Amino acid sequence: VSTQSTWENIFEYISKEVGVEEMNTHTGFIGDCSPEQLAVLEKFRAHVHGQGGTKYDDVYLLRFCRARKFDLPAVVEMWENFIKWRKENDVDNIEKFEFPELDQVKMFYPHGYYKTDREGRPLYIERIGLLDLTKLFQVTTEERLIKYYIQSYELLINKIFPACSKAAGKRIEQTLTILDLKGGSTSMLSKRVYNFIQLASSIGQNYYPEILGKMFIINSPMLFSGIWAVIRPWLDEKTRNKITIVGSKYDQQVLELVS
Repeated sequence: VSTQSTWENIFEYISKEVGVEEMNTHTGFIGDCSPEQLAVLEKFRAHVHGQGGTKYDDVYLLRFCRARKFDLPAVVEMWENFIKWRKENDVDNIEKFEFPELDQVKMFYPHGYYKTDREGRPLYIERIGLLDLTKLFQVTTEERLIKYYIQSYELLINKIFPACSKAAGKRIEQTLTILDLKGGSTSMLSKRVYNFIQLASSIGQNYYPEILGKMFIINSPMLFSGIWAVIRPWLDEKTRNKITIVGSKYDQQVLELVS
């Protein structure tokens, strides 16, 4: 018997025993979970609620399950890190944080939500090509920017998603993001810019998983291939698969999703 056929037999056995094939044919969203995924969710829910986290519903918990491919030990580890981080950053009281410099921040770091896409998801646009870190950190600090990021994610989950769900008549729990690199220069290759992007992406990826539904990176210049080579390893596989990079001829792809 060949080595290849041996491994094929082993995989077939595992698939039958633990339901790998069935796990992979379900999205892991509410209403589309396999029996195996539901079993993981049930155990995870019991763990979270047993620690007093009854405010977190299945929609919230499934985001962590999907992020770790329903591997229960990995899901629990991610959750424990999340809860520790929330306490360290006093996230339960983040709505009290005031950020009066927001208008100035947006002058040097243009970003924000703009209506919804054809699926009813909130559309987030970030004009990273116009980012001016020197001027940005003259009007705010990294610490305050982190608090602003956290507050924005909490607002998205607690206010924006419910409003979009009501308007769409269905559950909305992910975003469409457009990252516009127009205006970018070789300064985008600096270590300082890398650190800034890594800071922003790590908060979402580690503590607000599965929020991103789809991302288009548009107006990408030739030099972006070098930037992407550095950024790509920071992102997990699921996140990378949601990102489409296009140049200036992005109209057709983007307009398929944006009304």
